[in-house]
Amino acid sequence: MTASQPTILATSGGYVPHPRLRFGFGPIMDLAIDLASERGRVDPTGTPRICNIATASGDDARFQRDTEEAAREAGFALHHLSLFPSPNVEDVEGYLRGFDVLWVNGGSVVNLLAVWRAHGLDRILHTLWREGVVLAGISAGSLCWHTGGVTDSFGPDLVPVTDGLGFLPWANGVHCDSERARLPLLRELVADGTLGTTLCTDDGVGLLYRAEQFIEAVTEREGAGARRLRRAPGHEAGTARVLEEELPVRQLAGAVPRGA
Repeated sequence: MTASQPTILATSGGYVPHPRLRFGFGPIMDLAIDLASERGRVDPTGTPRICNIATASGDDARFQRDTEEAAREAGFALHHLSLFPSPNVEDVEGYLRGFDVLWVNGGSVVNLLAVWRAHGLDRILHTLWREGVVLAGISAGSLCWHTGGVTDSFGPDLVPVTDGLGFLPWANGVHCDSERARLPLLRELVADGTLGTTLCTDDGVGLLYRAEQFIEAVTEREGAGARRLRRAPGHEAGTARVLEEELPVRQLAGAVPRGA
């Protein structure tokens, strides 16, 4: 399955509470599958095929097993691309082309970018994105597609990251309601010109992009929001005002209560 045009779903969500498992896959993953099905299913069984890319967490085996359990419950066929200690497949591009959605987990976006570039995965993903394979992910798996944002990759203090893949021409902020230090720093970095226009998500919210265009914000958590930060025109760096705009957010079917 492929989307009708290059598609990215960059999120602070994708996982929801589950009564027995560590987490379940939520409505955001269902949306990613729907986006991938626009050109029709290739797999005659109709089972969505997801590749989990957990580079940002060092291909943690326990988390990989947790995603497999969540996928089993949701009815997805989920496999992994691992890069530690070396790629688990010979032909990475060919392997990834066989999936409907490439889902990138959270962790260290700095480490993710370095490892992907060392293996040429940045170029491969750009090719597959242009071909219509849906790219999606949470946290580091959201930041990576943008020009930059803020990260705790180096320790507890947040710092700017400005060397994202740049598939999308904006910066990105994640977890803006649950990690309170992120939004104030993002405002400062937009004001001083370190980051350009920045699109931000609360937990449970995703940003849908078609090619390089932002289309809409969606949420799988009731009441969660999204916003755009940009420097006011005509103001110099250091004295600039930041214009903050709340974005409309479409609530997905099956959204969970905000406190869940």
